[in-house]
Amino acid sequence: MRDIKILDTPLNTQSCHDAVEDPAAGGIVVFVGLVRNQTKSRQVVRLAFESYVPMALKEMDKIADSLYEKWGILHVCIHHRIGVLDIGDIPVVIALSTPHRQAAFEACQYAIDTLKETVPIWKKEIFKDGAVWVSAHP
Repeated sequence: MRDIKILDTPLNTQSCHDAVEDPAAGGIVVFVGLVRNQTKSRQVVRLAFESYVPMALKEMDKIADSLYEKWGILHVCIHHRIGVLDIGDIPVVIALSTPHRQAAFEACQYAIDTLKETVPIWKKEIFKDGAVWVSAHP
């Protein structure tokens, strides 16, 4: 099972966890990204996320394919939020289950790192004294 979405509403970590539960799972890892209040010693007021959704969903599907192939995951849930988010809001949740815990940790690390590198979702950091678009792709 894969549950991949880009939403403009708050993300639900519990529903992501529930989506990957399986009696064959030896481990479930859930990564929850949060909007923090600072970047490089500048105070962040909020973030804004934009995306080219059709391409982003395709790229997120490719990540899921890799997770199944490389780590033999059982299930994956990747939800990313777009729009304006305040401090403490959740922009991304990745949940996955595997038969063994080590694979779950490795697969989740790969998923968030690859998402940030390849998925067309752009982040604008908004400060008290201005804003900047952050390049997620090196």
